Amino acid sequence: MTTGQRTGSPIPLVGVEEEFLVVDAERGEVVPEAATVVDRARPALGDRVGGEITKLQVETRTDPCRSLDDLNAQLTEGRVAIQTAARSAGLRVIASGSPVLGRCVPPPMTEGPRQDRGNATFRGLHDELAICAVHVHVEQPDRDRAVLIGNHLRQHLPVLLALTANSPYWSERDTGYASWRTVTWGRWPVAGPPPYLTSARQYDDHVDALLDAGALVDHGTIFWDLRLSTTHPTLEVRVADVPITATESAALAALVRALVVVAGEAVDRGDEGPRLAPELMRLAYWRAARDGMGGHGVDVVSGVLRPAAALAEQLVERARPALDETGDRERVETWLKWLATDGDGATRQRAARALRGRLTDVVDAIATQTAPDVPEREESTAE
Repeated sequence: MTTGQRTGSPIPLVGVEEEFLVVDAERGEVVPEAATVVDRARPALGDRVGGEITKLQVETRTDPCRSLDDLNAQLTEGRVAIQTAARSAGLRVIASGSPVLGRCVPPPMTEGPRQDRGNATFRGLHDELAICAVHVHVEQPDRDRAVLIGNHLRQHLPVLLALTANSPYWSERDTGYASWRTVTWGRWPVAGPPPYLTSARQYDDHVDALLDAGALVDHGTIFWDLRLSTTHPTLEVRVADVPITATESAALAALVRALVVVAGEAVDRGDEGPRLAPELMRLAYWRAARDGMGGHGVDVVSGVLRPAAALAEQLVERARPALDETGDRERVETWLKWLATDGDGATRQRAARALRGRLTDVVDAIATQTAPDVPEREESTAE
């Protein structure tokens, strides 16, 4: 892939965080063995692997990358490492936005003072935290500019959600939604799209007000689907379910980076971005979570209901100039063609069940695609 340089500035670095569920290799049920997987994967990944808020989840991280080939390689490496580690302990990891089998309400939580503050603050909301997303970080060291870029990206969040919908099951039943993770996450006091903001100062003032109101534990619990990272000089897009395959996560990262680049150019021209009606954003989120790529979505600017595939094509067309410059256009267009043929993650999960009516088949299918070519069992080298 040719990355090259954009006129006047380098292509932004991009990094990805992926969350996974740990399941029993035989039964397919979620199990609180994340620490085991993390410990056994750490020799291969170092600080690129870690735990999450529940004991059911493992997170992997890439380094910042300029090349999407490099990013895809790191995503694949992370998935292979945690799947190999899980296999050595009679476990598996699956890339699903929600559990398919097993007890997950309430999930077993990790311990610590911060978690205790979270339990005291959010209470029953923690009961449905066994959900997995993918977070895309795009380099944006200028916080004021990042906030203004965010005003342009807000309109694209429902389409990005539809593209990655991969959580149809919850408590061993089909919810009828493509992204049930989005529905459960939307109950939180600071979730969904951020408000329209005009500066980093206004962003910080808004966060301070949320802290004063007790809606946050700390700055790390700003759970908007688009936020300034608290630890990196990046704009972080958090709207997506974790995709089943690393290839899809890499394509999502390519598309998000291109949208950031295009939005940045609009900001530099003085374009303030659309001020969207909150009720249309809420409607678009709901429709994207329900239908994914298999139905219709709401155009948040016009309010018109359109096929999800048409909204996705429009989004890629908007990003096309930057995708051409980064060399990532073919990667993203191939992803869209694949979704049109095989369906989003939720569609593929349901197709796996339809063959024999077994939810264990869904877990098997996801695990196999999460990290292909990992043997069924690996002898442990970590003991």
